[in-house]
Amino acid sequence: MQELMINLISQYGYVSILFLIAIENIFPPIPSEVILCFSGFISHEAHLNLLLIIFFSTMGSLIGALILYFFGFLLSKERILCFAQGRLGKILHFKVDKIEKSITCFQERGAKTVFFCRFIPIIRSLISIPAGIAKYPLPTFLILTSLGSVIWNSILILLGNILGENWYFVANFFDTYTWWIVGFVLISYIGYKSLKKRFKKEVIPIDDYHKI
Repeated sequence: MQELMINLISQYGYVSILFLIAIENIFPPIPSEVILCFSGFISHEAHLNLLLIIFFSTMGSLIGALILYFFGFLLSKERILCFAQGRLGKILHFKVDKIEKSITCFQERGAKTVFFCRFIPIIRSLISIPAGIAKYPLPTFLILTSLGSVIWNSILILLGNILGENWYFVANFFDTYTWWIVGFVLISYIGYKSLKKRFKKEVIPIDDYHKI
């Protein structure tokens, strides 16, 4: 799979990057880390502009996200979970538990997840489905998805460009520690929310302060 993606990028440049990233968003097991890091690396030899690589990869992310958004928009939660359990869902590696987690995450955290989940492997693709189910405003969805995608894509593309022939170190790191990264992000977020609540409780209201 990785060799095929590398060959496509080597031969067809920007178009293949857009296509592969769009497919990666729909088909989570395809590693965006390989696509993006290699794109940054091969920009030297293939004479590809880094800004254009970031642009086309972000467009690919938007296309993939929109497909899943309308998938959720047109179907109910029950039908999507039923689809994930079916033959085609299994071929596409749609995991029921991952979809349920993304739906729960969106319901609990709302709009923030559309942006922040773009940095979490696998979930960054699936988060578009609950956004569609909830009929989340499309313009806002596009803006948040674009911002999250351009940051994620830029980081990996630039790392691939800087590391050169050692670009695969980044891809291997994400492949090995994906769930460690997910866990770290979730723990960090929960810790942040806990500290924020605690800080609010400890702050003395202005009216009470004057009474002291």
